[in-house]
Parts: sequence; structure tokens; C-alpha cells
Amino acid sequence: MNTTQLNRLADFGTRSIITHGLMAASLVGAITAGLFVGGELGLVSFVALLNFTAGLWIAQSLHSLGHARDGGEYSGVLDELLERTETGSDSERGLDTGRLARLGTLIAFVTAVSLLTSAQVLAGALFSVAVVAIGSVALVTAIIGFLISLGTAYDASAERWETATDQRRRELADNQE
Repeated sequence: MNTTQLNRLADFGTRSIITHGLMAASLVGAITAGLFVGGELGLVSFVALLNFTAGLWIAQSLHSLGHARDGGEYSGVLDELLERTETGSDSERGLDTGRLARLGTLIAFVTAVSLLTSAQVLAGALFSVAVVAIGSVALVTAIIGFLISLGTAYDASAERWETATDQRRRELADNQE
């Protein structure tokens, strides 16, 4: 096996893009199967692909949480695709609202599409189970996204506090000499 290809997966952003691509493909497959494939095959395919998408989504969220905890510089799949780097003090202060807003928008869109497709495909108790499952995935993903944004803000605040404290110590030491 060519290790050069595997080395590309060492980059978190590359793994994230691949995971998001798989999520998009499986969600489109679920919607297509649910709306256009009839009978039991369409129903089973819809549920299986929707579950696969949900699993990937939660796995990516946890993967992102671990990456943010280790001090990674990843700020979302859109920034990774656009290769945009933000500089300046405004992007470093406070909660990462841009990332949180993108995640909230994505969660709302995917949840709405999943629920609307489920309403067309599933009936009765199955639809009720789907609503709870889809809502649970959306909630878990939103919580993890919030934790990532909050953790990033906390780390940046601690770093600023440490820098200010060190600077103040140096000033005091200089004044005493």
C-alpha cells in the first residue's frame, strides 16, 4: 500500500473533509432511497443510510472535540475547504460564534431535511422513533459543538491571562532593579 496516501490522512482537515463528504453522500443516499425507492427496500435503505449519517456526524463531532482539546488549529470544514486563515484580535476573543453559527445552521438544515423525509417515508410509531433519534443526534452534535467553541474560548482567555500576567511580572521586576 502506498504510504503517501495514508500520510495525507495524518492532517485533521483532510480527515474532516473526507468524513463530511461521506456524511453528505450518505444523507443524499438516504433521502433518495426514502423518496424514490419503493417498498421495504426503500424503507430499510433510508433508515440504514440515515443511521450511518448520524453515526458519522457524532463521530466527527467527537473527533473535532478531541482535536480542539489538543490545541489543533482546525476551525471548521468550510475554512478547511477555502483554506482561509483568520488573523487579528477579534477572531481570537470570546466564543467562536462563527463556527457555532455554521454548526447550528448545518444542524437545523440536516435535521429539517431528515424529519421531512422521515415524515414522507415512515408512518406511525416508526416516525415517532425517527423524530426522537434525529432530535437526539442534533442535540448531541449541538452540545459537542458548543463545548468545542467554549473550550476554544477558554483556552484563548487563559493564554491571554497568562501573557498579561507574565508581562506584569516583567514590568515589576524591571521597576525593582
